[in-house]
Amino acid sequence: MKTLLIKNARVLLTMDENRRELKDGALYAVDGVIKAVGPADELPHEADTILDLRDHIVLPGLVNTHHHLYQSLTRTFAQDEPLFPWLQSLYPVWSHLTPDAIKVSAQVGIAELLLSGCTTTSDHLYLFPNGSRLDDSIEGAMEMGIRFHATRGSMSVGESDGGLPPDSLVENEAAILKDSQRLIETYHDASEGSRLRIALAPCSPFSVSQDLMRESAVLARSMGVGLHTHLAENVEDIAFSKEKFGLTPGEYAQELGWIGDDVWHAHCVQLNPDEISLFARSGTGVAHCPCSNMRLGSGIAPVREMYDAGVKVGLGVDGSASNDSGHLLGEARQAMLLQRVKHGARGMKIREAIEVATVGGARVLNRDDVGILAPGYQADFAAFKLDPLYHSGAELDPVAGLMLCTPANANYTAVGGELLVKEGKITRLDMRPLLQKHRNIAVDLANKAQ
Repeated sequence: MKTLLIKNARVLLTMDENRRELKDGALYAVDGVIKAVGPADELPHEADTILDLRDHIVLPGLVNTHHHLYQSLTRTFAQDEPLFPWLQSLYPVWSHLTPDAIKVSAQVGIAELLLSGCTTTSDHLYLFPNGSRLDDSIEGAMEMGIRFHATRGSMSVGESDGGLPPDSLVENEAAILKDSQRLIETYHDASEGSRLRIALAPCSPFSVSQDLMRESAVLARSMGVGLHTHLAENVEDIAFSKEKFGLTPGEYAQELGWIGDDVWHAHCVQLNPDEISLFARSGTGVAHCPCSNMRLGSGIAPVREMYDAGVKVGLGVDGSASNDSGHLLGEARQAMLLQRVKHGARGMKIREAIEVATVGGARVLNRDDVGILAPGYQADFAAFKLDPLYHSGAELDPVAGLMLCTPANANYTAVGGELLVKEGKITRLDMRPLLQKHRNIAVDLANKAQ
């Protein structure tokens, strides 16, 4: 039996149903599960690991609902392009990825997430050149220790058939479905506290067939896993859907059975009011990726409208080639500010942004064991030390300071009570050789792109 006690937190945000914020808060966990949260004098005073977190804000571990970890190798490419030309310029670069590149990029991307306070992440890998497999990113993630929702992406409609990706990067649909079943049978763990789950994720309406979308949904539901794809990302996306299918993206998703509480869609920048209502009624989730949407000029997603309608909304950093950062706390700040650009100063409140980054993300991924610091939940938390420079003057509301001031790195990040970040450092791997290897691969990809 391993015990953990954190105490004296400046503020501990529980994000429980009462949204309690505990000054001088404490948390006690046994074998990675929270047993008690409250004032320090009401909790046990001894534990195997004790952290005195005075001058820290403690949050539930942040949840990232959409990422492409392999893209950490191609930051700053196609700097001024919208979505479709951006993709078309990067597909040839990504065609040189290898199994080793997939694993290394996953570990670097996950390290960045952990340092931003993220404890659960989804990853969407949809191209598999040169023998690459989803297994490569899974292996990297398991070594890092994060809770990992690995989604088996796919592309099956190439340029010669009217799709966007080059023919060299698409797969046979029967092979996609066979590998999808293999991955679920091999890796998916639906148990409480699981660190590895699988979902099926045909890439987008412009890169897979309707048959693959339907058959993936049938397979996923027969095996009890989730479904994920890109949807309604920008105006080009809308135009393609209307021209190709005679439907808006939301209508297209509904026709194919891609609506329900086991489905979450990335972006949804261009959802209309009827589609928002459909998502709310059906329990369909949305991964909001504000920085990527701004980087590619895709627009401002109607997050305020979705939130008010009851749609499950979580955050996603998206790939590091369209965001160039994997800092999830910074993403929460940006989500809040972007809704204020659209709706005014009250467009999104600070605690609402934190809710989307924690409870909201957990709901999108159908997790009822993370996102909240309360008895029975996993001991997943992030502790941010109030910086003497960047947070000086934020004494009125240090929680607001965490969101409004310069985005901080976590001083501690724990998954199931295990410290994966300790005093600002990744604990499981020596990052120096990993980063050197990552840089070497990135330089090689850049050279091959020329």
